[in-house]
Amino acid sequence: MWDASKCNLCGDCLVNCRYAGYDRDKAIAEITLLMEGKDAEILSKCTTCIACSSHCPTGADPSNLIFKMQEKIGTSPIVVVDKPLCEELVRAFERREDHRQLIQGTPDKPALSFDAFRFDYQLIPGDPGKPALSLDAFRFDYFPEGTFDSQLFKGMTIVRGGEYASLVGYVHMGGESLVEKYGQRVLDKLASLGKDIVYIHNEGFILAHVKAKEYGFEVPFKYMHLFEYLRNYLRAHKKNITKLGKKVAYHANCATRLIPEYDAFLDEVFELVGVERPNREYERLNAVCCTAPLIYVNRELAVDIQKKNFEDAIACGADAIITSCPLCHRVLMRPSLKFNLPNIFITDLCRIALGEKPWPDGSR
Repeated sequence: MWDASKCNLCGDCLVNCRYAGYDRDKAIAEITLLMEGKDAEILSKCTTCIACSSHCPTGADPSNLIFKMQEKIGTSPIVVVDKPLCEELVRAFERREDHRQLIQGTPDKPALSFDAFRFDYQLIPGDPGKPALSLDAFRFDYFPEGTFDSQLFKGMTIVRGGEYASLVGYVHMGGESLVEKYGQRVLDKLASLGKDIVYIHNEGFILAHVKAKEYGFEVPFKYMHLFEYLRNYLRAHKKNITKLGKKVAYHANCATRLIPEYDAFLDEVFELVGVERPNREYERLNAVCCTAPLIYVNRELAVDIQKKNFEDAIACGADAIITSCPLCHRVLMRPSLKFNLPNIFITDLCRIALGEKPWPDGSR
């Protein structure tokens, strides 16, 4: 959360923004305007990638200030394009209608007719002693085929839909205030399951692990990040793993910048399945956006970012690019085909090592 008392106007946040191109004086001037509650050029240039907060040396969280002002001013191209999605979610929460779907069959097919941004939700009951897997608001078809039939999630209750939406991702659409308005309601809905929660998407985890502390929300259940869950599962099933012997380039979801310590779990997952994560330019602190917020507002920039990302992955000798966000995964499918570099979701990487599916055809 933005903390003006921590900002010393050093300008590092926007000097290091790869999309703004500001020198230090311009960066300081832009942040000063935002701190005064005024419009600033950065609101339209911002891709909502959160990198500026990673570069802030004092922990002031400038990205949160930018998101607040994007919502307040409302003229950023990203906000203008995505405003209807935020409005739909608000209407749904305010109506408080219950469109619950209790599914007794295969989890991947019934979801296809549901809009991920509507209030409708689905619950697939699992074994009493196992945790629930939260898909946030994502439909089942946003994940690779067979994901929820995998031994990785056998017996788990699965929930998805508007009432389980993390809300954290709505900063990419000009909806920064939605977390404060509805975050407790989402956490309470998950708590009503009476189960521990495993978050398959980073932003759901961040609602419970980061934003709940910032806003004073209660989190009345135990929860776990997908990376930690996969690490634990692979540790317990080492005898079933066939080391892959590949090199991979990891594409980070923007929200992982808020939980950099969880990268250690991912590194251990890579080690357990036998893949190497070679150093490359566009990862960790210097990671780039998947471009999902940009596709409809600046396609030329989006394509350029994707090109640099994939060329960098190929240059480091990667046999695949690994994604951990279902939206990132979908957005990067086209450049994956163009550059002939397989795009593998993190759960599928584990499934390959466990013998559930082969390495993608046409592999490098």
